[in-house]
Amino acid sequence: MDALLLTQPPDLDKERRILLHGVSWSQYESLLDVLGDNFPTLRLSYLEGMLEIMTNSSEHEELKKMIGMLVEAYFQETRTRFHAGGSTTFRRAAKQRGLEPDECYCLGQKKEFPDLAIEVIITSGLINKLEIYRGLGVAEVWQWQAGQFLIYHLRSQGYELTKTSELLPDLDMALLAQYVKPEEQFDAVMAFRDAIRR
Repeated sequence: MDALLLTQPPDLDKERRILLHGVSWSQYESLLDVLGDNFPTLRLSYLEGMLEIMTNSSEHEELKKMIGMLVEAYFQETRTRFHAGGSTTFRRAAKQRGLEPDECYCLGQKKEFPDLAIEVIITSGLINKLEIYRGLGVAEVWQWQAGQFLIYHLRSQGYELTKTSELLPDLDMALLAQYVKPEEQFDAVMAFRDAIRR
């Protein structure tokens, strides 16, 4: 890989993806070590020898941050104990899986892998992230796509699309979606807090 490619500033208005095949687990880990925290908008997803490298757009970053603020406001208002993991890299060598979620949370206390992962989908991915999350044992994955949440809960056979969150059954997902307004972050979070207090 040409190191000069990594020093070019990303175009923050576009998401770009590349899929590499035949990447070993040790190559994936080496790439994570080299990149470290120097490229915060770069996401690597690894699934059994396939590596997707993605650069996030500014729209993607604003949406993920907005959703994270709303979810954390819900946790605070309902006194739900949580540990936020942000975009931490999670990997499991035995399952040949690894990725960085957009946002993630452990309910109760910190655990090795999150209970809830949130993904913002603007452009279609080249790798099946749900399959990666399944291998990591993440109980629930929310995808924000086209102005709504798709909620997947882990079952023995894989993820099942559900209408509500099983981890947070009292959270009205349609109400949450109404306040995903990245251009009005402060006002949206405060209005959401007021709405869930009613």
